[in-house]
Amino acid sequence: MGAMGGMGAMSHDHGASGGHDHASENSSVGQPGIAAKVNRTIRVRMTDNMRFNPSSIQVKQGETIHFVVKNLGKTKHEMVLGTDQELQEHYKQMMKFPEMEHAEPNMVTLGAGQTGEIIWQFTKSGKVQFACLQPGHYDAGMKGSISVAGPKSASPEQKGDGHGSHQH
Repeated sequence: MGAMGGMGAMSHDHGASGGHDHASENSSVGQPGIAAKVNRTIRVRMTDNMRFNPSSIQVKQGETIHFVVKNLGKTKHEMVLGTDQELQEHYKQMMKFPEMEHAEPNMVTLGAGQTGEIIWQFTKSGKVQFACLQPGHYDAGMKGSISVAGPKSASPEQKGDGHGSHQH
């Protein structure tokens, strides 16, 4: 129900994905972020033991995150943001076409020792998944999740008696 609502906001950004039709997919997990509006940087490391570190991340709805992703392994890895369903569908395609090259704003693919980035704005509360979709890596458990806190839990001063912004 919320996925369609986000598409209108993204209509101005139709050229950013190079004509690749991912606008409807990305709206369910957010949208490409703008570097000038980054709220904070999160460093993510990928290793050949098929793990992300950290594998669990917390952000706030509306936040734009600059993910700095480093491949500490000796094989190619990637970090792709999406829903479970999107990641599984994409993974099936990668298994059929393992040499498929693809580049979208919600992902970064890195060779051994490389560092890359994703700048992403989380527009909806809930869970966003991330995974490495290189053949065999997803099945080996190379995935993680991002909890996107909604506006009700946006800041500690808003909790309690509801009078968070003034002092007595």
